[in-house]
This record gives sequence, C-alpha cells and structure tokens, in this order.
Amino acid sequence: MTNTLVLKSSILGPHSQSNQLIDQALAGKTGIIERDLAANPLPLLDMDVATALRGGDNLSEQQQAALALSDQLIEELKAADRIVIAAPMYNFMVPTQLKNWFDLIARAGVTFSYTETGPVGLIENKKTTVVTTRGGLHKDSPRNSIESYLTTMLGFIGITDVEFVYAEALNMGEEAAQEAREDAMKQLAELV
Repeated sequence: MTNTLVLKSSILGPHSQSNQLIDQALAGKTGIIERDLAANPLPLLDMDVATALRGGDNLSEQQQAALALSDQLIEELKAADRIVIAAPMYNFMVPTQLKNWFDLIARAGVTFSYTETGPVGLIENKKTTVVTTRGGLHKDSPRNSIESYLTTMLGFIGITDVEFVYAEALNMGEEAAQEAREDAMKQLAELV
C-alpha cells in the first residue's frame, strides 16, 4: 500500500484552487496523511525553535514541544512513499506556512548531513508532486521562484524525484482559468 503525505499551504481554505485540485485527484484514495499548514500553523523559526531543533539538555517546555513537533513531522515524511505539496504562489514565493514546514524538518543529522563534499540528504526514494497555482503566467519566466526553491529544498533533504503541476492564469478570465484547472487535473491524474 502506498502512503501519501499531503501538505496544503493555501490560506484560502475551501476556496483554494490548489486544495481543490489535490482533493479531486486524491478522492477515494486510501493511505493519505493530510497536513493543512494554514489551518494548523506551525511555529515560526526563531531563536527558541532553532535551539530546540538542535536538541540537547535544558530545553524549556516550549522548546521540547517544538522538538517533538519537528520529530512528528519528520516521521510523517519518512513514512510516506509519495508526497503531494500544494504550493500556491504568493508574492512570487511559496506561502509562509510551507516555508515553516521546511524550517522544522530540515535538521542536520536527521534529514540531511554535512560531509567533506557538502550536504547529503537523508530522505530518499520519495516521489513528490507539487501543485502550484497562480493568478498570472509565471512558469517559464524568472518570476518562477517556486520551482527552484522547492527543487533546492527537497533535494537538500534527499528528495530528487519531483514533478510540478502548474495551474496558471487563474485570475485572467474564467475561460483561461477553467482550461488551466482541466489541464492540471489531467496531469495530476497521471501522477497520483
């Protein structure tokens, strides 16, 4: 059985295009762990959280809770065979909620290690599909920072099998939006 970790990061809840596409593509499938990072926000990376993620003794209760949450997120990641990430474009980048998830799971010695030749990811053999939605057209332009950011972050922890599904022009008229949603659904059906 395939276990799928779904990460949703849209602040739009039921009105989210990325959430709707993923929900439709995964309808009726089993073995899904869903984490809605907007509905259940993760703590921001600050000095206390960064200290907690390094572990050690004398952690405050708040730091112990942050470390336990990070451990839980990493266990969800490790248990998954497939990852589906909703990454709508907000101001030319992923939502803060998704960045917070990466901040909590990128841990030296746990999800990556430093070697003499540089960092090596420790999370491997995970097929990943990123559904990225945008109001305009950005895919083949320098404004498409989401693909490079996510490819870098996922690769950093060892995930290199990454496919991107784009739904663009969602705010450029209903005909363009409907065509983009249909095309994205066809791609998603093939990938998941």
